[in-house]
Amino acid sequence: MANTKQATKRIRQTAARTAVNGARRSRVRSFVRQVEEAIAKGDRAAALAALKAAEPELMRGAQKGALAKRTASRKVSRLTLRVNGLGAG
Repeated sequence: MANTKQATKRIRQTAARTAVNGARRSRVRSFVRQVEEAIAKGDRAAALAALKAAEPELMRGAQKGALAKRTASRKVSRLTLRVNGLGAG
Protein backbone atom coordinates (compact mmCIF):
# COMPACT_ATOMS: atom_id res chain seq x y z
CA MET A 1 0.00 0.00 0.00
CA ALA A 2 1.26 3.46 -0.89
CA ASN A 3 2.33 5.54 2.09
CA THR A 4 2.74 8.94 0.43
CA LYS A 5 0.76 11.12 -1.96
CA GLN A 6 3.57 10.73 -4.48
CA ALA A 7 3.43 6.94 -4.32
CA THR A 8 -0.37 7.00 -4.71
CA LYS A 9 -0.05 9.19 -7.78
CA ARG A 10 2.63 6.93 -9.27
CA ILE A 11 0.28 3.95 -8.83
CA ARG A 12 -2.45 5.81 -10.74
CA GLN A 13 -0.03 6.86 -13.48
CA THR A 14 1.36 3.35 -13.84
CA ALA A 15 -2.13 1.88 -14.14
CA ALA A 16 -3.07 4.39 -16.83
CA ARG A 17 0.15 3.83 -18.75
CA THR A 18 -0.25 0.04 -18.51
CA ALA A 19 -3.74 0.28 -20.00
CA VAL A 20 -2.51 2.45 -22.88
CA ASN A 21 0.44 0.17 -23.61
CA GLY A 22 -1.76 -2.91 -23.44
CA ALA A 23 -4.19 -1.43 -25.95
CA ARG A 24 -1.34 -0.41 -28.23
CA ARG A 25 0.28 -3.87 -28.05
CA SER A 26 -3.08 -5.47 -28.79
CA ARG A 27 -3.51 -3.22 -31.83
CA VAL A 28 -0.05 -4.15 -33.08
CA ARG A 29 -0.80 -7.87 -32.63
CA SER A 30 -4.02 -7.48 -34.62
CA PHE A 31 -2.18 -5.92 -37.56
CA VAL A 32 0.52 -8.60 -37.45
CA ARG A 33 -2.15 -11.32 -37.32
CA GLN A 34 -3.77 -9.90 -40.47
CA VAL A 35 -0.45 -10.19 -42.30
CA GLU A 36 0.06 -13.75 -41.07
CA GLU A 37 -3.47 -14.77 -42.11
CA ALA A 38 -2.90 -13.39 -45.62
CA ILE A 39 0.42 -15.27 -45.80
CA ALA A 40 -1.30 -18.48 -44.68
CA LYS A 41 -3.88 -18.08 -47.46
CA GLY A 42 -1.08 -17.49 -49.96
CA ASP A 43 -2.59 -14.18 -51.06
CA ARG A 44 0.42 -12.03 -51.92
CA ALA A 45 -1.58 -8.87 -52.73
CA ALA A 46 -3.50 -9.00 -49.44
CA ALA A 47 -0.30 -9.80 -47.54
CA LEU A 48 1.48 -6.79 -49.06
CA ALA A 49 -1.44 -4.52 -48.21
CA ALA A 50 -1.60 -5.86 -44.65
CA LEU A 51 2.16 -5.50 -44.25
CA LYS A 52 2.01 -1.91 -45.49
CA ALA A 53 -0.58 -1.20 -42.77
CA ALA A 54 1.23 -3.19 -40.07
CA GLU A 55 4.69 -1.66 -40.44
CA PRO A 56 3.74 1.86 -39.26
CA GLU A 57 1.75 0.36 -36.38
CA LEU A 58 4.76 -1.66 -35.25
CA MET A 59 7.06 1.35 -35.48
CA ARG A 60 4.55 3.56 -33.67
CA GLY A 61 4.31 0.95 -30.92
CA ALA A 62 8.09 0.99 -30.60
CA GLN A 63 8.25 4.77 -30.63
CA LYS A 64 5.61 5.02 -27.90
CA GLY A 65 7.39 2.43 -25.74
CA ALA A 66 4.81 -0.36 -25.96
CA LEU A 67 7.47 -2.66 -27.40
CA ALA A 68 11.21 -2.46 -27.96
CA LYS A 69 12.54 -0.83 -31.12
CA ARG A 70 14.56 -3.87 -32.10
CA THR A 71 11.60 -6.16 -31.51
CA ALA A 72 9.47 -4.08 -33.88
CA SER A 73 12.24 -3.99 -36.49
CA ARG A 74 12.73 -7.74 -36.23
CA LYS A 75 9.01 -8.40 -36.67
CA VAL A 76 8.82 -6.13 -39.73
CA SER A 77 11.89 -7.79 -41.22
CA ARG A 78 10.61 -11.32 -40.73
CA LEU A 79 7.14 -10.51 -42.01
CA THR A 80 8.65 -8.83 -45.08
CA LEU A 81 10.77 -11.91 -45.81
CA ARG A 82 7.72 -14.15 -45.53
CA VAL A 83 5.61 -11.91 -47.79
CA ASN A 84 8.39 -11.71 -50.37
CA GLY A 85 8.69 -15.49 -50.23
CA LEU A 86 5.10 -15.78 -51.47
CA GLY A 87 6.13 -14.42 -54.87
CA ALA A 88 8.95 -16.94 -55.23
CA GLY A 89 6.69 -19.88 -54.40
